[in-house]
Amino acid sequence: MDWLTQLLTDTDSVGHILLVYSAVIALGMALGRIKLFGISLGVTFVLFVALALSYAGITVNGTVLNFMRDFGLILFVFFIGLQVGPSFFSSFKSGGLQLNLLTLLAVVLSIAVTLALYFLFQGSVSLPQMLGVHYGAVTNTPGLGATQEALDMLGYEGENIAVAYACAYPLGVVGIIMTAVFLRRLFRINLKEEDQHWEEEANANRDAPIFFHVAITNAGISGQTIRHIRELIGRAFICSRVLHEGVITSPAPDTQVFLGDKLRIVAGADAKPAIVAFFGEEDKKVDLATAHSPLIARSILVTKDQVNGMQLGELHLSRYDGVNITRVFRSGMTLFPYQNLHLQMGDMVYCVGPKRSIERLADRLGNQVNKLDNPNIISIFLGILFGILLGFLPVAVPGMPVPLRLGLAGGPLIVAILLGYWGPHFKLITYTTHSANLMLRELGIALFLASVGLSAGDRFVNAFIDGNGALYVAAGLVITVVPLLITGIVARTKFKMNDHLIVGLLAGATTDPPTLAYANTISEKDSSAIAYSTVYPLAMFLRILSGQIVLLALWGFVA
Repeated sequence: MDWLTQLLTDTDSVGHILLVYSAVIALGMALGRIKLFGISLGVTFVLFVALALSYAGITVNGTVLNFMRDFGLILFVFFIGLQVGPSFFSSFKSGGLQLNLLTLLAVVLSIAVTLALYFLFQGSVSLPQMLGVHYGAVTNTPGLGATQEALDMLGYEGENIAVAYACAYPLGVVGIIMTAVFLRRLFRINLKEEDQHWEEEANANRDAPIFFHVAITNAGISGQTIRHIRELIGRAFICSRVLHEGVITSPAPDTQVFLGDKLRIVAGADAKPAIVAFFGEEDKKVDLATAHSPLIARSILVTKDQVNGMQLGELHLSRYDGVNITRVFRSGMTLFPYQNLHLQMGDMVYCVGPKRSIERLADRLGNQVNKLDNPNIISIFLGILFGILLGFLPVAVPGMPVPLRLGLAGGPLIVAILLGYWGPHFKLITYTTHSANLMLRELGIALFLASVGLSAGDRFVNAFIDGNGALYVAAGLVITVVPLLITGIVARTKFKMNDHLIVGLLAGATTDPPTLAYANTISEKDSSAIAYSTVYPLAMFLRILSGQIVLLALWGFVA
């Protein structure tokens, strides 16, 4: 049995290190699935298992511990950035701007409340510890990692801020959900009415392309080409089908249309009134999509390396005998097929046209699902390389004791966002399957939480016995509830926002999946998920960087 004793006690051996990490992560993930009152802690339970084992005397080599912590953090934030990159800048358009402004309000308020509590309890709680409470209260683990890294740069040798984080986290999750419930009671919201209002608003304010039919009664455009009519109207639209003398065709830009023709149009909702008025009148009785015709509609996947980053106009659709692209699906968004839209690996292109022509276009774009399963390792590690370089780039800021650095959290996050959005423009393949992205993110955050917990077990228990554990819990609840309550009230009273959107906003502003899961149990509508995904990129970005900025800005006064 000597081999087993050595395996369990030799903290420097590879076998011992892997054994401990495997046990911590496996047990933590299993316990994280258990729901209490419909709430589960998920991967965060890895932290509490690691704290328990650390308190029991189980530990690993300190150098390896630090490596696993930092590497896990890099993996998590990089693949978060890669996921949200394609939709990051689009999230600021239209209704997304309103949601993101409210997210900014929530982040600023949570920082303000944190600083107010720090100055209130100054002498009892240090600024680093209060920031640890802050990140537990807003359930943002990457922000904790970024702040820890900033503290390392400043030479901080005080109590591990993960202790304060762990104290505040459980009630942080509960507090977000309870805030949503309180807001619903405060405004006496009827969920069925909210569902109805959401449907009405969605129909009236759709940014995605819509479909409608027009009948040409305007003699002035009879005999004109679709390209010329598009220029005259000054609105972007696609004509996917034309009914002319009983025959349905898929027109090209130079196709002529005549009086009495009926057209199926794809355009933005705001462009519809002008388009209908110019052609003549809307025809709600005909549906050329379902009418018998030689045309088919098909979704094609972009899977060829040569097409990645190519503009739609460069496909020269005129070569494909009547094929029209009516929309492009990307990362959960529906995009209008402008000629200058850059295609990305993994895009879903929706086409209408003759079967043979669509098959030719499918060959051009790839349409091979198995090609998307191939990992793009070069782009990933190239992105991490530049992310680390950016993270360590010093920026001198007047008044700060040390140069500002984005660190191992901020640098890879920003590079990943830029890579996800701009990479295809430079022919870089940045696509990863959702399952692969999720697996690497979960692996990264699990390694990070396990490392943090294994280094802080004793101090976590002592915080409740002889320290400020109870204070951390109470302060965390205030940091959770007050900013979200104010944000929710502003969203409802100022912007008349739907309750489902508010719940999604609160979940996204705190990057908290359990709250989103709760939202999905009270409504079948996807409005909460839409709000969550809209604000999540900005919220994650601000949460990761805000703690570092506050710390560096105030360090000269509190050190």
